Amino acid sequence: MPTISVDKLKLFEYLGRDFSKKEFEDLCFEYGIELEEDTSELPIDDAMKNLSIDEMTLDQRPQLKIDISANRYDLLCFEGLSKSLSVFLGLEQPPHYRLSTPQNMLELVAKPSTLEIRPIVVAAVLRNITFDKFNYKSFIDLQDKLHANLGRKRSLVSIGTHDLDTIEGPFEYSARPPADINFIPLNKDKSYSAVELMELYKSDLHLKRYLHIIKDLPLYPLVTDKNGTVLSMPPIINGDHTKISLNTKNVFIEITATDLTKANIVLNMMVTMFSCYCGDKYVVEPVKVTLPNGKSIITPNLDQRVFEADSHYINKLIGINLSSEEIISYLKKMCLVGVLGTHEDAFPKDHPVNEGAEPIVGDLISVAVPPTRADILHQVDIIEDVATAFGYNKIPRAMASITTIAKPTPVNKLTNLLRKEIAYAGWTEVLSLSLCSHDESFKLLQRVDNGNEAVVLANPKTIEYQVCRSLLLPGILKTIRENRSHSLPFKLFEVSDVILKDVEAKPLMSRNERRFCAVYSNQSAMFEVTLGLLDRVMEVLDVPRIKNFDSRSEFGYYLEPTNDIGTYLNGRSAYVCYKASSSSTSPIILGSIGVLHPNVLANFNLDFPCSSVEINIEPFV
Repeated sequence: MPTISVDKLKLFEYLGRDFSKKEFEDLCFEYGIELEEDTSELPIDDAMKNLSIDEMTLDQRPQLKIDISANRYDLLCFEGLSKSLSVFLGLEQPPHYRLSTPQNMLELVAKPSTLEIRPIVVAAVLRNITFDKFNYKSFIDLQDKLHANLGRKRSLVSIGTHDLDTIEGPFEYSARPPADINFIPLNKDKSYSAVELMELYKSDLHLKRYLHIIKDLPLYPLVTDKNGTVLSMPPIINGDHTKISLNTKNVFIEITATDLTKANIVLNMMVTMFSCYCGDKYVVEPVKVTLPNGKSIITPNLDQRVFEADSHYINKLIGINLSSEEIISYLKKMCLVGVLGTHEDAFPKDHPVNEGAEPIVGDLISVAVPPTRADILHQVDIIEDVATAFGYNKIPRAMASITTIAKPTPVNKLTNLLRKEIAYAGWTEVLSLSLCSHDESFKLLQRVDNGNEAVVLANPKTIEYQVCRSLLLPGILKTIRENRSHSLPFKLFEVSDVILKDVEAKPLMSRNERRFCAVYSNQSAMFEVTLGLLDRVMEVLDVPRIKNFDSRSEFGYYLEPTNDIGTYLNGRSAYVCYKASSSSTSPIILGSIGVLHPNVLANFNLDFPCSSVEINIEPFV
């Protein structure tokens, strides 16, 4: 959860009263946020004791550190938080944001050269804005927070803010070779080429973390005005010529990104939060943007999105009994506007945002969502806001209407019993990760991927998490590797799920399978110890040992020697087979058992021989 710091005195002044710590904690709880710290309660430095509040710097003034939800971008600054709490308390009406209609709309043209770099750009203007030391700091802080979370450290979105009176439109967004870029960067007094800037900022504690985004690209993105003045080289640095100050009256905001949706959200946050300081309150001047593909758009888009919700469905999900009028009043506390009946701009009933809702039984309520609430994607999000405004502590306690007794599923019940029995036998349970690298699942185990077993992640975060595990064995081997300093022997086991491809298991095309795996590691592999554990597991499952698939036997398990498993030594491996009943015509291969191949041990950096067993336990449920 992001944590923001707001000026305590400013916030209480905006809300029109002082709050005790308990009162403000309760207010935060009711709104769904949390007060983490009140710095006014910390010990005061001797040098500050004689200072008045007005004499203190911004950092010295009492601060409230508040945790907010990661998807509530509108609460990342003082302006958004104070207004939301004020509306929640009924002190003011929800604001209505709108676009102005300038006679000569500014233009920003993105060149095709940016397509392979950062193809998205949007822009807006805040006219006749009044900055002071408080809202100026908030303006900068909001940019930093949006860069950090929604912008993923500027890799997805970067923000440039400029003094419009120092430049002249139309503006151009292009990509140029680094050697062809020269300008005076922010807070510097001489011009640098882009190549020199990369060297300069290598030692900059703040900017060096962003250099990798464009450093190795053949072209660098650049925003310039009509006269060629450089506004910014996103996502690294703005130009010094356009830097904003307390005297700035007109702010030009340009946002470059790799995703249009995220760019629009960030732009909406910037202009809605600070349009309250404009000459025309809550009015934003749009900019005509021509994208690299030639398509023109007007940004920002401050239109309200309209969702439809059913009052009966709202009451049912929350567990309350409110009239439609009461629901609308609670929506208003959360800066949402609700009206009875349908709306001409509402989404159709089969739109994805309305999927999963029950047929309309109660009154239909159309809810207008302001551009500040990008977190609302479905009518369930609206219902959550109604519950917040009503108060979770006020929701009546009630017994479940379904008369049933909870119990574990058969496979989970078997799993829990099996874990206990294996632990009683002197083995230690591990819980390994359900994701692993492709090599760990195949190459390191000397297995071949036929493409029909492992579920592969489309966008893995790291090389270590490429596939869903199809075996439990790699996780246990990695556990032994990371604990080699412990004394021998290692007797480890795991009873958990693997994920397998299954074209018949629609719609996911995959299924889980509950397995048992154990690994014994010592100065010798001691296959008999692992086999003894398998025998014990089968004994507690009441499955007898039989010599082979004999039609005279009722049921049982047996070992079928094989040399087809590359994970094990030749002559030291077998399939674990199961005859389910006397009428079975073919055996079920539960898994395998054997002594691990020396190459496998070397691949996992293990120093001592190992024997292992892994079987599917679901046939015994």
